[in-house]
Amino acid sequence: MRTSIWSIMGSGLLTVGLVACTEELSMPDRTEGAAFFADNCVSCHGVRGHGDGPLAAGLPTTPSNLATLSRRNGGTFPDARALSYIYGDPMQAHLARVMPQFGGAMAEDLVPVEFDGIMTPTPRVLAGLLAYLESIQE
Repeated sequence: MRTSIWSIMGSGLLTVGLVACTEELSMPDRTEGAAFFADNCVSCHGVRGHGDGPLAAGLPTTPSNLATLSRRNGGTFPDARALSYIYGDPMQAHLARVMPQFGGAMAEDLVPVEFDGIMTPTPRVLAGLLAYLESIQE
């Protein structure tokens, strides 16, 4: 297999860019995630994430109990799968989902988050939301 100098340089620049970003950026925490959850998720998932929000009864599908994600995943918080679903899983048509997809403008403010050993550019608000969701696991 032949590797061009341009692909090596591109990989190096991407790595340098990610390292520079991590040094300049403060990473979001569960507090930022809790604020996003309060603004966007409580109406369906409830204050504690149990799927019992005020709109839950009127939905065709019961919202997930977000406080048991780790338990339902063998004791490990499923961060990559949760992010994929929240952000908008490309394998799902948007009309097949009850939950809205969060994407668009939030993709302009990215932070590096490690998923399965790979640093992945992730919308800042969703990185904070993942930290919050992991903190409420029962």
